[in-house]
Amino acid sequence: MGPIELVRAYDARGTKKTSPTFLVDRLWPRGIAKADLDCDAWIREVAPSTQLRTWFGHQADRFPEFRTRYLHELDTNRTAAQPIVEAARNGTVVLLYSARDLEHNQAVVLREWVSNQF
Repeated sequence: MGPIELVRAYDARGTKKTSPTFLVDRLWPRGIAKADLDCDAWIREVAPSTQLRTWFGHQADRFPEFRTRYLHELDTNRTAAQPIVEAARNGTVVLLYSARDLEHNQAVVLREWVSNQF
């Protein structure tokens, strides 16, 4: 398994990907044209549910509970993450996300979950 890199979608626009790259947000990042984001797939089904995302509201103090709930969602919907897991078996994978907080977001939890699949 290769490393799983996390990159903000806003930092990736206009760059060419060098590894399998997946957008893992439920909503397309605001202000970015689809032509400006080079990714292999937009896997919105792997993102937290709308209910969980709304509850979390990117409040850092809710992150521990968000992490627990999101890991449960991932465990109950493993097929959504299969393209990411398969790509990670072969090397480096890039997960694109749009959250401003680099430490408290779904991509951090998803990277942890995918890493634990091996």
